[in-house]
Amino acid sequence: MQSTQLISKTSLEDFKNEWLIDVTEGAPSTVTLGNRFAQKIISQWLELDTYSDDIIFCDGTGDGGIDVAYLHKGQNSDEEHEGDTWYIVQSKYGSAFQGTNTLLGEGKKFFDTMEGHRTSLSSISSDVTERLKTFIANSSDKDKLIFVFATVDSMSIEDKRALEDIKILGKNKIGQIFDVETVCIETIYNRLTEQEESKEEKLGVNLVGNLVPSGDELLVGSVKLIDLFNFLKEYKMVSGDLDLIYEKNVRKFLGNKRKVNRGIEKTLLEKPERFGLYNNGITIVVNDFEENDGAFNLTEPFIVNGCQTTKSIWSVLVKKLESGGTGHSEELEHYKEKLEKGIVVLKVVKVGSQGEDLLYETTRYTNSQNAVTEKDFLALEKDFRNWADQMASKYNIFLEIQRGGWESRKAYQKQNPQAKPYFTENVNAFDLIKVYSAGWLGEAGLAFGKNPPFSPGGSIFNKIVNDTDFSLNDLYAAYLLSKQAEKFKFGKGAEKQSRGQTRYLYFMVFIELLKHVILKAELSDYYNDKHYYSKCIINLSKPENMSAFRDLQNSAIEIIDEYMAMEGDNSYTKEPKFRGDINSFLKWEQLGTDGSTPILNDLIGINKRLLTRTPEYDTLVKCVKNAKIID
Repeated sequence: MQSTQLISKTSLEDFKNEWLIDVTEGAPSTVTLGNRFAQKIISQWLELDTYSDDIIFCDGTGDGGIDVAYLHKGQNSDEEHEGDTWYIVQSKYGSAFQGTNTLLGEGKKFFDTMEGHRTSLSSISSDVTERLKTFIANSSDKDKLIFVFATVDSMSIEDKRALEDIKILGKNKIGQIFDVETVCIETIYNRLTEQEESKEEKLGVNLVGNLVPSGDELLVGSVKLIDLFNFLKEYKMVSGDLDLIYEKNVRKFLGNKRKVNRGIEKTLLEKPERFGLYNNGITIVVNDFEENDGAFNLTEPFIVNGCQTTKSIWSVLVKKLESGGTGHSEELEHYKEKLEKGIVVLKVVKVGSQGEDLLYETTRYTNSQNAVTEKDFLALEKDFRNWADQMASKYNIFLEIQRGGWESRKAYQKQNPQAKPYFTENVNAFDLIKVYSAGWLGEAGLAFGKNPPFSPGGSIFNKIVNDTDFSLNDLYAAYLLSKQAEKFKFGKGAEKQSRGQTRYLYFMVFIELLKHVILKAELSDYYNDKHYYSKCIINLSKPENMSAFRDLQNSAIEIIDEYMAMEGDNSYTKEPKFRGDINSFLKWEQLGTDGSTPILNDLIGINKRLLTRTPEYDTLVKCVKNAKIID
């Protein structure tokens, strides 16, 4: 079956029109338009959970140059802390963006706010500003404060020059942690498309290096660190998004927010002239290469090995060379002399516009020395693609592998109304992983609080894909449970306060009740069989069993509503480990585990007994018994 992810056949204009539909629907106010646009584009750009409440909206009177704020907390390890990043977003939808004047004006407004020159701030902006000041005061060189401009269309070269001016000004006023980024709908589109197939004009970037051909498909040699840095700068300028150069690098998918290798940074800072002696080098794949006066024009370049190396080079040299200042520094000049002698070993592999097999093998084998397992490649290149096709063929549901893929598919279907399959239903694969993890694996707190463990290469992700019994059934059951949960309206704008932050807790409670029914059905051998839970849900979703399914759902939501009431004997406020912060409590990794939340566990126990008195209980038991027939 042909792949259902027909992203490259959708034009940017069609994609943009489809992407904006749910932003503009319902004649929203200007502020609401800006908020919707900002939430959608930032969520897709940073791959945030749609149901997260961590995005703070400040837009409106007294925003102080802060439309949206989001704090990404770095991951802890035994060796070090990754570093935290604040994203401060200026959302400019439509005519709100007037080019350079808008950029410079909003930048000045934000700097004035941070310097205390704007006192009439809204309460939300005031709180964010105080947090930012505390963050800056306590920041290390691992932390970042990124000022982001979110626009509908990509910026002009003149606008991008203005961004560089804002970055230099910000580093002078705030410090080296300050940076500027821009994101637009085209940024999302480019991350979804195979650029060599979707663009008539190929992206070409010049690289100066000491390279020699080895056959028709390979260049080998070395490139100076400063020349590689200039190559990355040009790539970012031309493409608008440096991360695109890593889109075919499995290491990027294994966590592009992981800590930068400390050893690479130390060498770059202290002994850049010896870098080539200590580093294994990098590999770039291209559609084509051509030598021109000592430089090489690389067409559609992607770094498939050396992600950590090049990100380290970028991080260190941006701080060293792009921080502004007109004075003279003997220390900096001495560093530049040493840097000029530093090189990195480089291979450039020509895979051609249709060379997927060569690309796959190059990526696979150049990463063989890294902590990348065969299963990681199968999950990235095969499993989810296969599950997407299976979900389409068996259930006519579009499984979105990358955020934004559904908008692309809808745009394609509008242009091709006879397209087969023609989808009306869709679900995001990443969300299904979190639904499954919260319910089936009991990781409700972790699912609500973090994304990395559920991303490719993360601990929970690996636990799932390394389970040889995990199948389309599990994804489909997670979809069914998630779809049914929509009627309870979880998340932002929830009609009941108890449901604002409890979507993942609901899935965990539902599965706990289902496990009780499995015991009552005298199927104790299946009590800990996660894949049998999926079969039960699939069987319950049949039209003749839907009443029993709803009874089980209603029992679960009643537990949530009672638990989240601030008053009463079964309130979360009575939990021994509750410390007054409900957001932190619901993100607690021990949420729902034995002994950690006795009030919740007792409440679930009470409702297990009450469940036996519901009208459809006998049907419920029968459905669970008959789940064995599900393939």
